[in-house]
Formats: sequence, structure tokens, C-alpha cells
Amino acid sequence: MSDILQKIQEAVSHSVTALYGEPVDASKVQISPTPPDFTGDYSVVIFPFVKMAKKAPDVVAGEVGNLVREKVSEIKGFNIVKGFLNLELEDACWRNFLQETVGNAHYGRRPANGIKVMVEYSSPNTNKPLHLGHIRNILLGWSCSKILEATGHEIVRSQIVNDRGVAICKSMLSWKKFGEGKTPENSGVKGDHLVGDFYVLFEKKTKEEYDAWQETDAARQVYEAQHKPTQTEAVFFKEFKNKWFNEYSTLGTEVREMLRKWEANDPETIDLWKKMNGWVYQGFDQTYSDLGVSFDKLYYESNTYLLGKDIVEDGLKKGVLFKKEDGSVWIDLTDAGYDQKLVLRADGTSVYITQDLGTAKMRYEDFGCDRFVYVVADEQNYHFQVLFEILKRLEEPYANGLYHLSYGLVELPGGRMKTREGTVVDADDLITEVIRLAEEQSNEQGALAEVPEEQRSENLRKVGLGALKFFITKVHPKKKMIFNPEESVDLQGQTGPYIQYSYVRINGLMQRMAKEGIDLSIANAYDPIQPQEKALLIALHEYPAVLLSAAEAYDPSLVANFCYDLAKKYHKFWHDLSIFSADHAAAKAFRLQLSKCVGQVLQSGMDLLGVDMPERM
Repeated sequence: MSDILQKIQEAVSHSVTALYGEPVDASKVQISPTPPDFTGDYSVVIFPFVKMAKKAPDVVAGEVGNLVREKVSEIKGFNIVKGFLNLELEDACWRNFLQETVGNAHYGRRPANGIKVMVEYSSPNTNKPLHLGHIRNILLGWSCSKILEATGHEIVRSQIVNDRGVAICKSMLSWKKFGEGKTPENSGVKGDHLVGDFYVLFEKKTKEEYDAWQETDAARQVYEAQHKPTQTEAVFFKEFKNKWFNEYSTLGTEVREMLRKWEANDPETIDLWKKMNGWVYQGFDQTYSDLGVSFDKLYYESNTYLLGKDIVEDGLKKGVLFKKEDGSVWIDLTDAGYDQKLVLRADGTSVYITQDLGTAKMRYEDFGCDRFVYVVADEQNYHFQVLFEILKRLEEPYANGLYHLSYGLVELPGGRMKTREGTVVDADDLITEVIRLAEEQSNEQGALAEVPEEQRSENLRKVGLGALKFFITKVHPKKKMIFNPEESVDLQGQTGPYIQYSYVRINGLMQRMAKEGIDLSIANAYDPIQPQEKALLIALHEYPAVLLSAAEAYDPSLVANFCYDLAKKYHKFWHDLSIFSADHAAAKAFRLQLSKCVGQVLQSGMDLLGVDMPERM
């Protein structure tokens, strides 16, 4: 049964060649599950053969169908609808498929293929906690890595932590000036939140300083000398803020001095930097643990920001890069539809692209991966197009294995649930909220009222996080999305809890089956298979192909939507057909076996999304 589709493709290919004299690549024969409104299991698209046959589509379908049926003994019959050849397989095929699949915990997964892939995700800054955008990034990276792993790839999970620069120094200076010795321990505030609060405080103090400066004679002189005739004071000072911070602000001067000391390896500054970053890392680790994700390798910008200069020198020698009169180094990408790109400043300091060139090479030297997947928001699309083009022109051996998993913005409906900067939703707040909503829903139903508190809390955690993870991953990465916490826990919607509830139902069946000692060995005597059962079997048969498509497209939404469709089909099966009250023992055994297989695949698919299945709901 595992190769039945390939067998049909080959039979169609041979039949078309025999009938019409033209060779057809069997792998190009299009086969898909027959739509539920028509009779059949799989449909073959006939239109590609019409031109060579010089006959009407229905005629071609009939001629091909007759030959294919002779060649493939598993085909019970066929029908033709508007140029589609709908094939129906013998029930014995499906019974055998179920026997082969049930109990196989590795069903759908592929053996090792020798391809090593690094997936980079999260990559936060150490001046604030993880936020809603990070959650989408993390869940996409984690689920893609799991799907790639399931399809035979060796995976290295990594992140690069942006732990240096002006933004980091703002938090440090803010704590130094206004912190009064606060720590996560003596304040009771999670480390990343504490540092983020001081970053927000710095911005508040900067605004106060700027507002006060605008009332001074110095500000009046600047406005009179530099404003455009059409600019009001309000517009001018709004646009002037960055320049003011760099040229007039006392806090700005202190931040730049702190950054200078950091780069000079000043002991006091480095100690403060290590201490505050340590608080942030403890906070990040807790959030990662709550989300159930981890990393194999951490890179830090403080160790990588000087990388890339050797690559630039090599590029100059090869003539790929060029130097301008001021000493800055560039690459001309206009012939590829981009622009000229700066890769090294005139003073010899790096820009972001320099660092990324060096980091890419370091990763390759560290792990020798065949592919590198960067999970980064779509606002960086141009940056990665340029980075990949430069590496190709530099003839780096890994250049053709680079992929930018670009994703769209994610927001909450009707404003934001809670913010610390007026613009960001904290990941921790969101995790707490979805678990609270799961608890609220559970209390209304009373389903867990008698469950011990520890088990109850664990179940609610699985349901809440399952709601969050599924809702995020079910959307195609490139699409912008709105995450609705209330909608995510809806048991009747396209949600994680809906799928989890199907699994819980099945788990209850399995417990009852074990308790009653039901013999499943007679399942193969069941006949005939009902449409609701056939729909589940066809869906189960598609699972390996779905995983492969998801891996090839770096798209977890294919797995998420497969799980929802499978749960939906099981819901119909549950309501339409009796299981323990089936007409005869073979039907009961077959339906229990089918249920077990569905539960097994639901658990497998949801695990690839990072979703744990609860025992009760």
C-alpha cells in the first residue's frame, strides 16, 4: 500500500505511451485524493494527455482507465468526471494499510538522508524580553526544525543573540543611574523584564530631557537656523530628535561613552554588561522552557561583530568588491536588480552585512551544514537577498544552501493585551493569558474538577500552549496574521484544543478497550469499509507526503492544517458510526484500530508543531 500511488503513476505512464506513442514521465503524473463529492479514492488528471491523444478528455480517461485497471490489481473500479479519472481501490488494500500503520510510532517519518541543516531562530536583543513577534519566529523555527528532522535531515538549532550596541548600553546606563541596586532577586522581577523596564525608563528619561531642551534658547537657535519654511516647530522637533540625541543630549553622550568603554574592554563596564546580560539570559531560558524549545548552539554578536573583514579582503583580491576613494568597500549588485552595497566603512569598521558574512562562514566551519535556514521577519527580505548574492559571488561553498524563512507581522485584535513600551506584547504575558483562558474554559465545562491539582495544571498548560502554538503555525509564514487569544482556545474552531479534544476522545476509547480486553485481531475481517472510514484512511495515507511537502517548503502550516482536517474527519466518523455498539465484533475492532491510528498520527503531527497532547480536557 505504501507505494500504491507510485504504482498507479507508472501504470498511467505506460498506458499513455502504449495508447498514444509518446513517453510520459511517471513522476509527473498528477494524482490527488478524490474530492468527497465524487466516488473514488484517488483522481488522475487526464488533461496533459489530451493533446497527444487528439481525443476528448473523457475518451482519453476511459482508454487510460481500462489499461490501468488491468495493470494494477488493487484497483476495484473507476469512473470519469470532466476529464478526471477517479480510481477506487479494493477494501483489502485499506485494511492492509491500516494493519501496517497502526502502532507504528515512526509512521510518516523518513530515514536519514545525510543532509545537515542549521535552523536559526529567535535571535533576540538583550535589552528587553521576548515578545509576540519572537513567539512567531520561535515557533516557526522550532516546528521547521522538527519537520526537517522527521524527514531525515540532521538538524542543528541555533540563535545569534544581539548582546551589544547602543540599545544594550541604554539599559545598562539606565540601571547604573536609576537602578538603586535592583536585581531580579531583590525586586521579584524576572531578569529580562527588569532589564527591559530600565530600557523603557531610559526612553522616558530621554523624552523628558528632550522636552526640557526644546524650551531652551539653544533649541530656539537650532530651530531658527535649520527648519524648513514649511515646517512647524512640532514637526521640526519630531524629525530632529535623533540628531539631538547624537549631538546635544547628555544621556546620548553618556551612552556613547559607555559603548566606547565597552569596545575598549573597560573592566567596570564589562562587569556590568555581563551581570545584566546574565539576568536577561535567565529570563530568556525560562520563556524558552515554557515554550518547550531549545538550541544546540548559541552565537553572540559580541563575539561575531568583528567577523567578515577577512572575507572582505578576499573579495577585494578577487575583484568581486571594490574600494572607493574614501577607503570604504562596496559591491555593485545593480546587474542583479539590487544596488551598490557598503560592506566595510571608510574607517575600517564593520556594518551588519560584514558581520553576517563572517558569521555565515563561522557556522559552516563549525558544523559543515549543507543548508542554513534563517528565520527572520519579512522586513529583512532585502538584506538577505543581498547577503546571499554576495556569498554566491564570493564563491563560498555553502552559498547555494542558504534560505531566508521570511514571515509576516503578527498582531493582536483590537489593540494590545499588555505592553511595556507601548508597542510590544510580552511573550510571557501571552503565555500566561492563553493558559488563563484555557482554565476559564475548563471551569465552565467542569471537566477537570475532580482531577488532582498538579495534573490539572499540567493539562491546562498543554491546552493553553497548544492553542497558542497551533494558532501561530496554522498560518502560512509569509502571511501577516492576527493572533486572537480567545479564538485560539475555541473547542469548535480551527484550533489546537479542537484537535487535542479529538485525541482525548481517542485516548478514552483506548483506555476502555484495554480495560475490556477487546481483541483487535479480527479487524481484517471487516467489510465493507464505510465512506467516513475511507476518508480517514485516505487522510492517514497522505501524512508522509504532507510532511515531505512541509519540509521542502519550510511551511509548518501544511502539517497544522492536515491535523485539523484529520480531526475534523474523525469528528464526523465519531458522530456517524458506532464503535463499541457496532453491529458486529469485526466492525468494532476495525474502528478501534482506525481510531488508534488517527490518535497516533494526530500526536505525531502536533508534536512536530511543538504541541503536547493532554490526557484529559
